[in-house]
Amino acid sequence: MDIDVVVANNGHAKYAQEICDEMYVSAQERGTGIAKRTPEYIIEKMRAGKAVIAIAKNGRFAGFSYIETWEGKKYVANSGLIVAHAFRGIGLATRIKQRIFRLSREKYPDAKIFSITTGAAVMKMNYELGFRPVPFGELTHDPEFWKGCQGCKNFPILQNNGYRMCLCTGLLYDPAEHITVEDAARPADKNKTE
Repeated sequence: MDIDVVVANNGHAKYAQEICDEMYVSAQERGTGIAKRTPEYIIEKMRAGKAVIAIAKNGRFAGFSYIETWEGKKYVANSGLIVAHAFRGIGLATRIKQRIFRLSREKYPDAKIFSITTGAAVMKMNYELGFRPVPFGELTHDPEFWKGCQGCKNFPILQNNGYRMCLCTGLLYDPAEHITVEDAARPADKNKTE
């Protein structure tokens, strides 16, 4: 199936309600909650260039994800990853996750990128991108982020644990932990004598 995964823009606003509906239905199917978003919120992310959308060649909506920033852009969350039912099982979630991750790194190269999830597939995708599991204490401390968990049936667990743990796993990509081969070779080059 031919599907484009692109940075969303104002022209994709027509899909906002469908995205919200798909997020809601998927959360119900998983038996958890999800931070409820309005079509206006989704459109705002599209206009700001902080979202990725997957569109089939026939114009059908296939998937979506967006970026949120916290603590003065010190932390970035890749949020709202969704694949429409008709497009599941073909690897599209991985493509969307890879593109939203790249977009996060392009827009916020020094930010720590994080995710919280109970889904094994999302954990695997994050791991393959260089994320590691961390306690919630290593994620953003911004109370606005944690308000997004209020729609989840497990929110009382999070509250009772002082926002330090829940049934979700926290995953973090810290760019400071990922150096390139060239960066690693530089100090050794300085020690060479001619």
